[in-house]
Amino acid sequence: MAKLIQILGPGCPKCAETYDVVTQAAAEAGADVSIEKVTDFKKIASMGVFTTPAVVVDGVVKVAGRAPKKSEVAGWL
Repeated sequence: MAKLIQILGPGCPKCAETYDVVTQAAAEAGADVSIEKVTDFKKIASMGVFTTPAVVVDGVVKVAGRAPKKSEVAGWL
């Protein structure tokens, strides 16, 4: 079953960087993932996140307020 990875943020440059890092790490790992962008602030806040960008993996916030390193993402997969 694919992991659901959500990239939370309004679409700022750091959000785009986060999306790129996550997609690259998933591709390099050959991981079965579904990547979703979440830009709605109400939905983001309902997940307990108040600083973006953020990454949520299967409902668990892994990082908020910064773009993760590719090695971090690989560890989540």
